[in-house]
Amino acid sequence: MPLALLALAIGAFGIGTTEFVIMGLLPEVAGDFGVSIPTAGFLVTGYALGVVLGAPLMTVLGTKISRKRMLMLLMGLFIAGNLLSAVAPVFGVMLAGRVVASLAHGAFFGIGSVVAAELVAPEKKAGAIAMMFTGLTVANVVGVPLGTFVGQTLGWRMTFTIVAALGVVGLAGIARLVPDLPKPEGVRLRHELAAFRNVQVLLAMAMTVLGFGGVFAAVTYLAPMMTDVAGYADSSVTWLLVLFGLGMVAGNLIGGKFADRALMPLLYVSLGALAVVLALFTLTAHNKIAAAVTIALIGALGFATVPPLQKRVLDQASGAPTLASAVNIGAFNLGNALAAWLGGIVIASGLGYTAPNWVGAALATSALVLAILAAALERRSAAAAPSLVVTGAAPVEQATPVHH
Repeated sequence: MPLALLALAIGAFGIGTTEFVIMGLLPEVAGDFGVSIPTAGFLVTGYALGVVLGAPLMTVLGTKISRKRMLMLLMGLFIAGNLLSAVAPVFGVMLAGRVVASLAHGAFFGIGSVVAAELVAPEKKAGAIAMMFTGLTVANVVGVPLGTFVGQTLGWRMTFTIVAALGVVGLAGIARLVPDLPKPEGVRLRHELAAFRNVQVLLAMAMTVLGFGGVFAAVTYLAPMMTDVAGYADSSVTWLLVLFGLGMVAGNLIGGKFADRALMPLLYVSLGALAVVLALFTLTAHNKIAAAVTIALIGALGFATVPPLQKRVLDQASGAPTLASAVNIGAFNLGNALAAWLGGIVIASGLGYTAPNWVGAALATSALVLAILAAALERRSAAAAPSLVVTGAAPVEQATPVHH
């Protein structure tokens, strides 16, 4: 694997830390600003929505410059947003800082996925994408627990200051290690937009929204769930997040390994098992050991879907993948926002801190249904193709109804 992937992983580490560390610090931030836990959850929702909007916006703005330069500009935006969060005098300003930082997220991973895939042979693309996402998963083993510990001991503002410093390291790594790849010739915005007419691209993105949303439904409110339901001390949240992160690392590596070999079977297994584990979490959350095991499993099963879903979008939008790749990263975070919002609703309605787990199970089950539908449509298209050749019909005219 090229050394440039290390630079992308460093940037991913910083972004992953700021995305997930807020979940371990929700009680501290809520107490400092005098808001409720569900209200503080908007820091998760707001960040996720910023990714959804920022992914296509920043990618389109970056079409005129090289991918390396755009990655550097995105890291600069990330640094600015985290500094704003660190010095925020009121909750609204912190929320604004989260949104500013989030604008860089989707385009960074979207453009970074394309760059990573271009640096290796075709049969190693999913592995290269997984290597970049390793930075995001390792952030959950090292960055998030450390950031949570720092936030609980020295104050959450120090955590976001350190995250901004991580962004500086990521920026330097990209400037030094990522090659200045030439922009592909002849690719225009209309070519990038054309990918969204492919029903398989849209189905993959919908799977992304619902599948990873299932993970976030449970994990957004992990801190209050573990302290109030499982009976863990506040300080134990750090180590529970380490378990979640270790699960993510394992799931990411498994997803990267098998996505190049058996992409759809991997999605069936990971999404189906994720739905079952999330449903069981409503029960296991009441036992310390069982809850810890479940948290690791949620991380592993959830992140096993990331490389195959990202690769599927790249494959289906192969002619002009940059915008589709970035929008799919936004889809992960649309799922995060949807899940955090729905989780807040069920908690606020008095159903308790374990109720978001049912939301997560329903979302993951919906993603599995879409995966089965996508495969069925693909088989139907493949079966229709030989008949087009035999009859001599125009393929373009006959192929369209297959997608309906």
